[in-house]
Amino acid sequence: MKLPGATHLVVLCTTQAQGALELVKQWMQQAQLELHPEKTKVIDATQSGGFDFLGYHFERGKKWPRQRSVQKVREKIRTRTRRTNGQSLEQTIAGINPILRGWYNYFRDSNITALRTLDSWVRGRMRSILRKRIKRKGKARGGPDHRRWPNRFFDEAGLFNLTTARAMGR
Repeated sequence: MKLPGATHLVVLCTTQAQGALELVKQWMQQAQLELHPEKTKVIDATQSGGFDFLGYHFERGKKWPRQRSVQKVREKIRTRTRRTNGQSLEQTIAGINPILRGWYNYFRDSNITALRTLDSWVRGRMRSILRKRIKRKGKARGGPDHRRWPNRFFDEAGLFNLTTARAMGR
């Protein structure tokens, strides 16, 4: 019998993974359930490749948001940080902070590099908005734009910083 919306399951083993899979199959049969044949697999998560589960990618003892999770949050932020959105910096920040906080609350235990990368991307979007307001073309680039609007500028403006939140344990 197939049940719609069945639960996801990951079994982590250091040895005897095939034996664990057989036990799960027996348990599922007793419950009159089936394992999905294409999604059920035994992999070595200590090797490159890993696996995706509930928005995370697990590989070599680490976890980070899977690519699709990052793309989704970027798209949400992108729609609120258009260079010509006509909102003040404070309004723009107020619009994206709840998105960043929610994303952080789910992915706070990720590898720190993923958080830094998204922080950097968000600040780049914000610098592009500010660059447009002083009649400069193109998206923000390093150097002059970083000196004009350093990371501290966005912290003081109230932009939620994923990396700082992680460091403070929020």
